[in-house]
Amino acid sequence: MKTPNISRHITLPVDAGAAYTKFIAEIERWWPKNYTWSGNKLVSMTIEPEVNGRCTETGPHNFSCDWGRVIYITNGSSIAISWQISPERIPEPDPEKASEVFIHFQPEGPQKVKIDFGHRHFDNHGEGAAAYREALNSKDGWDFILQCFADYCRQ
Repeated sequence: MKTPNISRHITLPVDAGAAYTKFIAEIERWWPKNYTWSGNKLVSMTIEPEVNGRCTETGPHNFSCDWGRVIYITNGSSIAISWQISPERIPEPDPEKASEVFIHFQPEGPQKVKIDFGHRHFDNHGEGAAAYREALNSKDGWDFILQCFADYCRQ
């Protein structure tokens, strides 16, 4: 049985290009620190905006951990990332065992953007995929993470 995708749609009062930049280039400013391995000691979080670009967290003493790779990117409007975090919440180096997160930024006016978000291919995670999907589909999962992003955009 195929594990269902997660999808969210939010509209924000910000230019689409600005929302895209805030999501990718400013991720360390809005991503909840308690959802990182470094926690409050997080030094940086980056997404290299190119195909095969690394998605990396850096902590104290140059601790570095890749949590994904850019699968595709259309500058200013969309990005897809391999989600290489296992159901046990540990890094998964094997890209065949990764799910996929994608975000599309669609302008709906000069200061309005519709964001289509999805997380798919959970079955790639193997055992625990359904429970992992349920956790990420909860109010403490992607809803919370995307709310942090929306709050950051509204500042």
